[in-house]
Amino acid sequence: MRTRTLLFSASVLASAFLLPIGTSFAQSDANRAADNTAINQRDSGHETLTPMDQSNKPSDIKMTREIRRAIVKDRALSTDAKNIKIITIDGAVTLRGPVKTDQERADIAAKAAQLAGDSNVHNELEVAGR
Repeated sequence: MRTRTLLFSASVLASAFLLPIGTSFAQSDANRAADNTAINQRDSGHETLTPMDQSNKPSDIKMTREIRRAIVKDRALSTDAKNIKIITIDGAVTLRGPVKTDQERADIAAKAAQLAGDSNVHNELEVAGR
């Protein structure tokens, strides 16, 4: 019984020391502001398309879905690349968002062009860090 009490006391004491360390790391991450102010300002000005502009026509929804499936299926693409914005309006597809490399940018554009036609794809993908 005494051994259990000592083990319990030791675990409570150890967790008391670890708790402040964990919360200080969480606070430092939470206090860091995302540096996407310029992008947010650009998108709020209605000069560029956002997902809210996506058409509700069944053919446009189907096109967006097919492009998204082709992108998500490609295991070579990064998570950032798989989360790009795909906006289809009257058959015209706009690709927006960050990707990691020029190769990802080209691969995604090729997939969209194969499904929607080359002249219907507007590639606005941005390679991160540029």
